[in-house]
Amino acid sequence: MVHFVLRKNSLNKWLVGILMIYTVCIQGQKEYPQDVFRSPLDIPLVLAGTFGELRSNHFHSGIDIKTQQRQGLPIYAVADGSVTRIKISLWGYGKVLYVAHPNGYTSVYGHLQKFSPEIEAYIKKIQYEKKSYEVEVFPNLGDVKVTKGNVIAYGGNTGGSSGPHLHFEIRSSVSEKPTNPLLYGFEVRDATNPVLEKVIAYPLSKNAQINQSSDRTEIHFTRQKDGTFLADKVTALGDIGIGFKGFDRQDMAANKNGVYSVELSVNGKVYTQYDFESFSFGETRYINTLIDYDYFGTYRQRIQQCFKTPSNRLSIYNTLHNDGKIPIEAGMRYSATLLLKDLAGNETKLIIPIEGKKQEIQKEKEDQKTDTYLVAKKNNNYDLGAAKVYFPANTFYEDFYIDLQKDNDTIGIHTAKVPAHRKFTITFDVAKYSAEARKQLFIARLDKKGRPSHASTYKRGNTFTTRTRNLGTYTLATDTIAPKISPKNFKEKQWLNNYSYLSLRISDDLSGVKTYSGTLNGDWILMEYEPKTNTLTYNFDDKILDKTQCELRVTVTDNVGNTTTFDSTFYRK
Repeated sequence: MVHFVLRKNSLNKWLVGILMIYTVCIQGQKEYPQDVFRSPLDIPLVLAGTFGELRSNHFHSGIDIKTQQRQGLPIYAVADGSVTRIKISLWGYGKVLYVAHPNGYTSVYGHLQKFSPEIEAYIKKIQYEKKSYEVEVFPNLGDVKVTKGNVIAYGGNTGGSSGPHLHFEIRSSVSEKPTNPLLYGFEVRDATNPVLEKVIAYPLSKNAQINQSSDRTEIHFTRQKDGTFLADKVTALGDIGIGFKGFDRQDMAANKNGVYSVELSVNGKVYTQYDFESFSFGETRYINTLIDYDYFGTYRQRIQQCFKTPSNRLSIYNTLHNDGKIPIEAGMRYSATLLLKDLAGNETKLIIPIEGKKQEIQKEKEDQKTDTYLVAKKNNNYDLGAAKVYFPANTFYEDFYIDLQKDNDTIGIHTAKVPAHRKFTITFDVAKYSAEARKQLFIARLDKKGRPSHASTYKRGNTFTTRTRNLGTYTLATDTIAPKISPKNFKEKQWLNNYSYLSLRISDDLSGVKTYSGTLNGDWILMEYEPKTNTLTYNFDDKILDKTQCELRVTVTDNVGNTTTFDSTFYRK
């Protein structure tokens, strides 16, 4: 049930709750209510993703709850509250609800199929007013109230989801920092230890070495009878670091989820300890400094580094001695312990025996040098003939030799093995193209197979510009083919009395769909676009039909302006 009233006493409770959570935040306490929130689903909670899990350029800010591989499961308000944000977008969380609660927390429900009838009517009114499927609104506190245990939505697969599930978060209503939802008493069966897949050691100081190598070195380990793991003895000298690849797994699911807690100690002293209790959205992109990004760019595997680099600004660390770097001296022996834990108390332990020993280097680290050395803290401009590239200061985390290539209208900007923290600018000179040719021209990024994808292109006079964080190969491409539109579940002049919706397939071969719109008997209709399936859908429940003969018109435009219009007639009483 959704209410649209906020009484004075309720408002006072809200203010008290927000003040309480603010006090908790500034005092640094780590206490979370255990009996306030109910489950958002009426099925056992089985996780497809955990809080803090390593994702592309960000940490996962909630938990992903499986919905039995289907859409339409009821989603319940975890506590009394007020809807403070509703967003519908093609990517990201898709259809998402934000509900603020009197105790100072906000719950978030993402990838929804649809909202409860009351909220659905509320948001559809706004969509029709704006004539847009994608909307974002911020209802005033109390305008859209919800009650604990009542249905507020239905599970779906909208946005950037790769399968039906509920993305669920709990945030502070004041700071908007997300915290691990499993800290609030939600029951998830977990008797499974984290899994350690790979361990890598890194020479970090000048002349440092590991097993006669000055490059990163994989360490072999074996399982012992007591369930712990023992690494082969490592010989080393200088400052070294440890990194690992691993995952956690809860009961009832095979998903490889993120590890909650990581601890590295040496001879009993903790050098590094961090966990995923909470983090801020402002720091989440610094995940690229937690992992070995060069390794990720080469092998597509994320190695978590148990040492902190100078550009790492993450606040997840509870203990950090010597930035997690282990100083190894000749003639000394060390025992490093890597401990991985989950929130249920399950743990996996690895012992790494280390002997300080200077040896002849058998494998030198290969320094990839080019003619251009980029200093990260400075602005950097490069003229590549067909295009100019501008990197603002602090686009990158570290200084490096950058590889820049040019070939007519195609430029190469290093490789994907270096992460960009900020967006940089690429500007192409298109003076040689006619005004007519420029209309269908755009900046494209080429994948490894040379296939182009549209990069948002700003056109001004003789220049085309794009802003991006993606290194790689860019060129100018031409799109002359208009989008395609075809009906999926109906035919021309068909009677659709028993149909609940209309469905069409839309697609574009190159630059991609930019806009779409539909009308029925001349009136704008709300068509939901699902890019993952190239599907447009109109729901007859919108009830704007007033004629037996219905004239449908759908118009789709791609990113360079090519347009296709589809007209069809159907009948419905």
